Amino acid sequence: MGRTKLRLEYLFKASPTILYQFFTTPSCLVRWFCDEVDIQGNFYTFAWNGYTETAEIIDDIEEERVRFRWAEAEYDNEYLEFKITEAPVTGETILEVIDFCDSDELADQRQLWDTQIHRLQRETGSQD
Repeated sequence: MGRTKLRLEYLFKASPTILYQFFTTPSCLVRWFCDEVDIQGNFYTFAWNGYTETAEIIDDIEEERVRFRWAEAEYDNEYLEFKITEAPVTGETILEVIDFCDSDELADQRQLWDTQIHRLQRETGSQD
């Protein structure tokens, strides 16, 4: 079974500054991504329903990109990235999520991100 790189794009009405906070601030992360988060330097320990997973921030450009590498990842070249850009014509903020999954889990992973990002859009006031 092969691994697949998943790229998803979502539109936001929130500014890159606000959106960036939702990827790096504990009080914002618990509003859409996890139940709890503990940050120690570059290491984030996320908790969901009693299950924890630790990730290290390996790339962080304020208001542009946050890239995590999961501590338990099988492959060193895999990561979770949130990339923020602004649409030149409309001024909307574009969020690109890059994640990796098994090729047979692509539809489930896409649905998971759609659900999570829908929550994020609601929390940032980007939902109609």
